[in-house]
Amino acid sequence: MKKPVKRVLIALASVVAVIAVGLATTTVGNAVATAVEQDRIEPYGQKVTVDGHEMNVSITGDGPEDIVLLPGFGTASPVLDFEPLVADLAKDHRVIVVEPFGYGLSDGTDRARTTDNIVTETHAALQELGVDDYVLMGHSIAGIYGIQFANRYPDEVRAFVGIDSSVPGQPGSETELPVGLFGAAKNLGLVRLIASFRGTGYDESVYSEEAQEQIALLTNRNTLSPTYLNAMSLLHANFEDALGTSFPEDLPLLLFVVANNPTVPTWLELHEEQAAAVADGTVVPIDGEHYLHHANAQQIADEFRAWERTRMPAAE
Repeated sequence: MKKPVKRVLIALASVVAVIAVGLATTTVGNAVATAVEQDRIEPYGQKVTVDGHEMNVSITGDGPEDIVLLPGFGTASPVLDFEPLVADLAKDHRVIVVEPFGYGLSDGTDRARTTDNIVTETHAALQELGVDDYVLMGHSIAGIYGIQFANRYPDEVRAFVGIDSSVPGQPGSETELPVGLFGAAKNLGLVRLIASFRGTGYDESVYSEEAQEQIALLTNRNTLSPTYLNAMSLLHANFEDALGTSFPEDLPLLLFVVANNPTVPTWLELHEEQAAAVADGTVVPIDGEHYLHHANAQQIADEFRAWERTRMPAAE
């Protein structure tokens, strides 16, 4: 073998060896850290049994009207994520945050993460709690689940409030994600490594140090778990199934929407079309990012109250 070629092969082998050792280190480190961190996760909320598994929910406030909050896709801890908004809304409402299977402190599940199954399970949790008359408020993908929810349970859902909620046919919804690759990255500890550099992304002026620590622990546990990956693999199919669906025409609709979405220039227009398809639809543009409730909780709560007082019929 010629010396230049031999040198290249030796160098390549050295690089491969270094990568292999590095991946072995991150894999073992991830497994050890996951086991250790489990004991550091602090319980919150309460458990209800659905389909043989435990689903975690949190109930805050004792106002006369119920608000059910549903998270966006992949939110590691819906209860902690919604904390600023819940704290405000709970001053005069009873607020129920549901953590679907695979989220927060809820169990995982082998059941397919179709819209139909997620809606059925969420409704079963509410039934266990005796909640049967409520405003459904949801972030991101909950906009897709909300459509089916409102059509299946019209006698329960009094209104839908979207927080930059997804809409059928939105650009990018047809994309199928590399689930296998993400799963491998999780098992190899690369997700944890990246997260250690990026942090939680939660504003320290809004979220306490303790809350951020718990969110980080639950992010490491829940992100790209088997339940999460199954939901990711079905996102495309769930959006496809939602094509042509809409909220009931007589359902009051309030949509808080990012005013300027550079990725989807028609984002605001899509929500205005959705609101125009019902008898009482309102769109409130907000300057901010997708997780509007992080930095704009007070505005969302105040706008909701004003809208609720004048546009939504009182609960019976």
